[in-house]
Amino acid sequence: MSGQTNLETAVTRGLASRSGQLTEHIQPHASYQFITRIKQLLKFLGPAFVVSVAYIDPGNFATNISGGSKFNYNLLWVILWSNLMAIFLQTISAKLGIATGKNLPAMCARVFSRKTNWFLWVVAELAAMATDLAEFLGGALGLFLLLKIPLVYAGMLTGVFTFIIISLEKYGQRVIEAVIASLVAVICTAYGIELFLAKPNWPAVGVHMILPSLPNSEAVLVATGMLGATVMPHVIYLHSQLVQCRRTPDTDEQKLKHFRLECTDIMLAMNIVFLVNAAMVVVSAAVFHTKGIQVVTIQQAHRSLAPLLGSLSAGAFGIALLASGLSSSAVGTMAGQTIMNGFVGLRLPLFIRRFITMFPAMVIIGLGINPMKALVISQVILSFALPAAIIPLMLMTSRRDIMGALVNKPLTNIVGWIITAIIVVLNVILLYLTFSGNV
Repeated sequence: MSGQTNLETAVTRGLASRSGQLTEHIQPHASYQFITRIKQLLKFLGPAFVVSVAYIDPGNFATNISGGSKFNYNLLWVILWSNLMAIFLQTISAKLGIATGKNLPAMCARVFSRKTNWFLWVVAELAAMATDLAEFLGGALGLFLLLKIPLVYAGMLTGVFTFIIISLEKYGQRVIEAVIASLVAVICTAYGIELFLAKPNWPAVGVHMILPSLPNSEAVLVATGMLGATVMPHVIYLHSQLVQCRRTPDTDEQKLKHFRLECTDIMLAMNIVFLVNAAMVVVSAAVFHTKGIQVVTIQQAHRSLAPLLGSLSAGAFGIALLASGLSSSAVGTMAGQTIMNGFVGLRLPLFIRRFITMFPAMVIIGLGINPMKALVISQVILSFALPAAIIPLMLMTSRRDIMGALVNKPLTNIVGWIITAIIVVLNVILLYLTFSGNV
C-alpha cells in the first residue's frame, strides 16, 4: 500500500513538473508582449492628431513666416514654449473628458451659472470664427497658389471640400482621424522638403530655440500672434470631446490607463507639429531674412520661394498650405459643434453653421484685404480668447468631486495657473502697446 502511495506521489510530481515546464514554455515571449502593447496603443492614437492640425493651421503659416522673415531665428523660443504650454493644456482637457465622460463646454454648463455660460459661449464663438477665418483663407490661398483659381472661387471650393471631409464623420470618428492624420503627413513631408532646400544655420537655430529675445514692440505683436496660433482655445474644448469614443468609464483603473495612453498620443502628435512650426520659422529666416526680404503676404512668400529655392519648394509650400487649410477647417467645424451644443444647448445644421463662419473670410476676399494681415490679427484674437478656455478648465480639474482619481496634483495646478498668468500678462502688454501706438 505504501509502495502504491509512493508511486502515485512520484507520478503526481512528475505530471506537475511537466505541467510547469509546459506552462513556462507557452508564456508569451517579450517581443509578443511588446507587439501587444503597441497594438493597444494604436487603438488609442487619433484624438491628439486631430487636435494637432489646429497647431499647424494657416494662421501658423502667417505668424511663423512673418516672425522668421522679420526677426530671423529670434522667436524660435516662442514656438518651443508655446508647444510645451499646448501639450500641458491638451493633456488637462483630455483628462477632463476621460474623468467625467463630458466635454469642457458641457461641464461648464453643469458647473457655472447660465449668464457665465453665455459669456463663455460668446468668447468661444468669436475664437472659433477667428480660427475659421484663418483656416478658410489658408485653404483658399492654397488652391489659388497651386491652381491659379481666383480667390473667390477657391474660397467656395474650400467650403465644399470641408463639407466632404466632415461628412465622413457618419462612418465614425476613426475615419475622420485617418483622413486628418494623412493630411498632417502631407504637411510634414512638404516642410521636410522645404527645410532640406533652405540649408539653415543650425547653430543659430539651437541658440535661439533656448535663449528668449524680443527685439522690439512689433516682435511682441508677432510673438503673441505665434502664441495664439500655437495654443488654440477651440481645440482645448474639442479634445475633451474626442476622447469619449475610447472612454471606458467602469473603474478608476481603466480611466487612468486610458489617460496614460492618451498622454502618449498627445506627446507624439504635439511634438510632430512642434517640428513643423519650428521648420516654418527656420525656413523663413534662412530664405527671406538672410536676403533682406520682409514677407508681408503669403502670395509673396510663395512667389519668392521659386527663384530662391526652385519650383519644388514653391510647390511644396502650396501643397502644405492647402492641406493645412482643408484639415484645420474641418477640425474647426467639429469644434464649433462642440462649443455651441455644450455651452448653451444650441444645435444648428452643419450647412448653416459652416456658412456663418465662412462669411467673414469671404468678405475679406471680396474686399481685397491682405489675407496675411488678417491671419496674423486672427491669431491675436485667439490669444485673447485663451483665458476663457483655460480658467474654467483649471477650476474644474482641480476639484476632486468632479475629477475623482484624475484630479490635478498640486504641482499640476501651480503649472496651470502660471501658464494662465503668462497668457494674460502677454495680452495686457499687447493691449497697452496697441493703444499707445507703439505697435
